[in-house]
Amino acid sequence: MLTDEYVKKVYAQVEKRDGDQPEFLQAVREVFESLQPVVEKHPEYEANGVLERLVEPERVVKFRVAWVDDSGKVQVNRGYRVQFNSAIGPYKGGLRFHPTVNEGVIKFLGFEQILKNSLTTLPMGGGKGGSDFDPKGKSDAEVMRFCQAFMTELSRHIGQFTDVPAGDINVGAREIGYLFGQYKRIRDEYSGVLTGKGLEFGGSLARTEATGYGLCYYTAEALRVLRNDSFEGKTVVISGSGNVAIFATEKAQALGAKVVTASDSNGYVYDPNGIQLDVVKDIKLGHRGRIKEYAERVPGAEYHEGCKGVWTVPCDIALPCATQNEIDGESAEALVKNGCKVVCEGANMPSTPEAIEVYQKNGLLYGPAKAANAGGVAVSGLEMSQNSYRLSWTFEETDAKLKSIMESIVANSLAAAKEYGEEGDLMAGANIAGFVKVADAMVAQGVL
Repeated sequence: MLTDEYVKKVYAQVEKRDGDQPEFLQAVREVFESLQPVVEKHPEYEANGVLERLVEPERVVKFRVAWVDDSGKVQVNRGYRVQFNSAIGPYKGGLRFHPTVNEGVIKFLGFEQILKNSLTTLPMGGGKGGSDFDPKGKSDAEVMRFCQAFMTELSRHIGQFTDVPAGDINVGAREIGYLFGQYKRIRDEYSGVLTGKGLEFGGSLARTEATGYGLCYYTAEALRVLRNDSFEGKTVVISGSGNVAIFATEKAQALGAKVVTASDSNGYVYDPNGIQLDVVKDIKLGHRGRIKEYAERVPGAEYHEGCKGVWTVPCDIALPCATQNEIDGESAEALVKNGCKVVCEGANMPSTPEAIEVYQKNGLLYGPAKAANAGGVAVSGLEMSQNSYRLSWTFEETDAKLKSIMESIVANSLAAAKEYGEEGDLMAGANIAGFVKVADAMVAQGVL
């Protein structure tokens, strides 16, 4: 509930201006509900219009991307880059290539990115971008031509001290390579303008694994601090089968858990004996296949059409790693009914407000995306540091830094929650801890 008059006034302005952007409104409201005790304690935030400025991007770039497919036909997509807030560092956030991408989706992701980046303690502002282009079913040559066309426009708006994009859904090593090559050709400079690069040209070890590993480091630390518990012996349900899901599965298994599911946009597989990760990696990273192939290759595994059923599988821990709003109230109730005690988010905003209400009502340990999946951007920040120094850290060095960052996010979130009367609430704590750092910087820098 929004009760503070200042918060209500600003949210009403957002509804009026952006009423056609439901994902963005959802993200703003969830954060604003947590920030009410903060703005009541800090009148300088209202005096400096911090909330009004926080919800309005510093810059929104929207552009046409024209490219030619393999049959010689001209295709036109829309490209976006939302540079949301640079109070604590250059804009930083991924690029998403997916048919569902529109300005509202990119704005919700960019808004979340402000607080997520702040939580890492690294000097990075919030931004996000992408296109409604779908790489699925496209040849490598078509993906290359699209990426080159996309970067031709984007290149004039980014730079290693201005805005440093990375990957997101459907933007992996292949796409980042094509984007980086085109930027280098246009600007005639070799800089750390993108993260998630190949190891041969400035990438960081552990970046591919970072979001999934970081999710498990965060979950393990939250379990230790709040429940005196661990992954050991737990049954885990994970959605998705991209990088985040694959490496969350890998780390959860290493920490002693049994992961029993994987999914994609068509359906999910359930393996009661535990997911065989080498098979999933071969399907998804080896030849970009569909997850149903797993059930054809692994005896005892079941394939089910549709994604929603994955949340009916009995488990101790659920790690949603697919996409926004994949768990609704009904799915959350199914999780609770089947014994789930922990939900930590690897995807961006995968739980609807109704689902979060179910978690809280039933006392689940809930780790919100902006905290739990910050490992990816944390290692992106570490990649930026390595590029600036012109050196590379070992996998073990980077992984240790990642683990430390994720554990500090849990500690800082719990400390912020306690300070503002929300003790033990990881969601409120993440929103507050991320916000205060950005808000103080915005006040110090004047009205911009």
